[in-house]
Amino acid sequence: MKPLILLLFLMACGSAAPENPQVTAGRDAYLRYCALCHGDAGQGYVADAANALTNPYFLAAASDDFLRAAIVRGRPGTPMSPWGAALGGPLADAQVTQILAFLRSYQTAPPFALADVHVGAGSAPRGQAIYDVECVGCHNAQGAGKPYMGIANPEFLATASDAYLRAAILHGRPGTPMPAYATAETDQGIDDLVVLIRSWQQSTIEGPSQLPTQNLGQVVQNPQGPPPVFASQTGRYVAAADLKAALDAGARLVILDARPPADYPNFHLPGAVSTPFYAVADYLAQLPTDVQIVTYCACPHAESGQAADTLLASGYTTVKVLDEGILYWKSQGWPLHTGVLP
Repeated sequence: MKPLILLLFLMACGSAAPENPQVTAGRDAYLRYCALCHGDAGQGYVADAANALTNPYFLAAASDDFLRAAIVRGRPGTPMSPWGAALGGPLADAQVTQILAFLRSYQTAPPFALADVHVGAGSAPRGQAIYDVECVGCHNAQGAGKPYMGIANPEFLATASDAYLRAAILHGRPGTPMPAYATAETDQGIDDLVVLIRSWQQSTIEGPSQLPTQNLGQVVQNPQGPPPVFASQTGRYVAAADLKAALDAGARLVILDARPPADYPNFHLPGAVSTPFYAVADYLAQLPTDVQIVTYCACPHAESGQAADTLLASGYTTVKVLDEGILYWKSQGWPLHTGVLP
């Protein structure tokens, strides 16, 4: 093909514009750290009802500051961990910015004019009556969460303005279980709901003063004990009750906390060591190959499942995943440890 004809052909066909490098880098970081709960494209609800991050109505309402705070500080007490480097997570500020660019690449609607939304005088008791009918089935009593997100989480309410809350109730999240209430509730009723939700706000808690190190120390619990006997010796998962029984019986095993490091000092399973799921390969030299290993997380087994997969791919054969996760363990009132190992 002659050069001029080739040039005209290429101009006619056009070529895709190169992707913003920030978006490309953000996608890589997102796929490594976030996708296992929120989905490869941010569609949500892959693990533990993690919300849809690329929902157009969510992106139209959420500011960059709101998103950044959620990534860096997480939602303590839920499967959403702190991911910022300042709290021991893997993400530097520049990487958080890149993830924001990736999420924004999905935004199709202009930002809501949240500053123009004014919450009128509301009544928490009136809001409670509406909440008990419309909201409690998804967000639980007093916004505690389950089966969907907790809307009383201190970190959430510290960064979600009244206007943001009102917009979420008004517009909902189309394509998700969250409906719009613009036509179902009066302006006064929505104001009442916002006042109720705001009444649940509590002070946020600073991150742990000490984080676990990469030196795991003694990883084997009860080195002279017998191997654990689980109800099912085959298969991927072990029930929480079986693991507790094994601990009570003094069984020889290794328990790995696959969550990001900042979660570990708050509470962890007795004798567990911190090996974040995204860095398990860095700890292989410290982990025995001839002792039963159990991994756990909170979501309830997305992160711990990935940690187990890394071990299995590295030649470990006695690996199981805690089926219900640590939040179930905590709900049973079973023993937990806090702080970091000496």
